[in-house]
Amino acid sequence: MPEDAIAIKSIPRLRVAELTGIAGGFDPEHIGPVVKALFGDLMDRLSQDGIDGVGPAVAFYDTTPVGGEVIVHAGIPVGPQAQTCHDFAVVDLPEIPRAATLVHRGPMDHVLPAWHSLEHWIDASGYCADGPARERYLVSTENPGGWVTELQVPITRE
Repeated sequence: MPEDAIAIKSIPRLRVAELTGIAGGFDPEHIGPVVKALFGDLMDRLSQDGIDGVGPAVAFYDTTPVGGEVIVHAGIPVGPQAQTCHDFAVVDLPEIPRAATLVHRGPMDHVLPAWHSLEHWIDASGYCADGPARERYLVSTENPGGWVTELQVPITRE
């Protein structure tokens, strides 16, 4: 990835309707099916409750204490009217004052080189990751070749 493709910017606070699941690891073959199922289920639940999403979907991941498993968070931005009285969580993702970002184009099955480039740039530029990274799905089409995803890593100076 060219270094000029990486941007540092702030990411505003974001309220999302969220479902979580467990994946067997961080690689796309483990994450992909879980993310797809969570977003499908979440969209159905939002529709049943008459709640519209107000922006691109977002996902982020946490490790579990169990070896190699990953907690997958799939969220759809919602307005302030959305409350936690539904069969999904409504959470406020905190603002990220400084994030290194990179736009990945194409299927998420091919995202690992972009993640590695972003991680390498962070290290080489004297930053360190400071919290869970996020994926923001800017364009989702029937054809995964047309997908556009912004990778976001919170950073601080070492």
